[in-house]
Amino acid sequence: MEYSEIGFWSEAKLDIVLKYAKAYSTILSKRKALTHIYIDAFAGPGLHRAKISGRPIAGSPMNALTVEPPFAEYHFIDLDNKRVQALEDLAGTHPDVRVYHGDCNEILIKDLFPRLAYKSFRRALCLLDPYGLHLNWEVIKTAGDLGTIDIFLNFPIHDINRTVLVRDPSKMDPRQVKRLNAFWGDNSWREAAYATDANLFGYEEKVCTNDELAAAFRRRLVEVAGFAHVPEPVYMRNSKRAGLYYLFFASQKPVAEHIVRDIFQSYAPASERGQLF
Repeated sequence: MEYSEIGFWSEAKLDIVLKYAKAYSTILSKRKALTHIYIDAFAGPGLHRAKISGRPIAGSPMNALTVEPPFAEYHFIDLDNKRVQALEDLAGTHPDVRVYHGDCNEILIKDLFPRLAYKSFRRALCLLDPYGLHLNWEVIKTAGDLGTIDIFLNFPIHDINRTVLVRDPSKMDPRQVKRLNAFWGDNSWREAAYATDANLFGYEEKVCTNDELAAAFRRRLVEVAGFAHVPEPVYMRNSKRAGLYYLFFASQKPVAEHIVRDIFQSYAPASERGQLF
């Protein structure tokens, strides 16, 4: 198959996840009573090409399989036939790898998360990296409720701005609003995004910046999803400095937040805290 081209911002994301996966697996491997697993909900084909140089870039599934000490299990999910076939080729005969063909919103809730109850002695690192607004809040909330899952989450601000947050909310496409409601969990994003006091005529108008909307989502991860530790995300920009997405991390463990803060900081210039480039 033809592998997708990715920019330097995606390479940075892959590096961030890999660094934490190594630290996570090192720590959990020392806790003999626990089984730790890796879940990639939008796994892709496992291999990409650098947009500028054309060189091959290992995707998140391939990176995960290089982690030492290894995870006890790997679960890769994708909806696309060709990507699933590439993942199955990557998995080969590994007995600890399972590839799922389908909608991760259903597979996570029905097949994987039920196995991660706190008393199961199973813990998971889950990468939720949708291509846009293709993730349901139920997945995020369930992960928070279980208390056994650390997540990396792509908050797709570019897709949100491009398809939903028009300046005049009366002109929003109801289909796109439905997508954001599903991702956010309800329509409370409107409280952060729109207000009536920004003009002289009393009608709703977009007032939020990207950072403000991301901050509102961060509060939601803590207050609604119930994650105890959610550091400020890294803001991923393209070569033209246009905002693409915020990379969030959420966990129940303070040590996890400490590790990720250090990793995030290495990608965030001191003059632009929380921004990558």
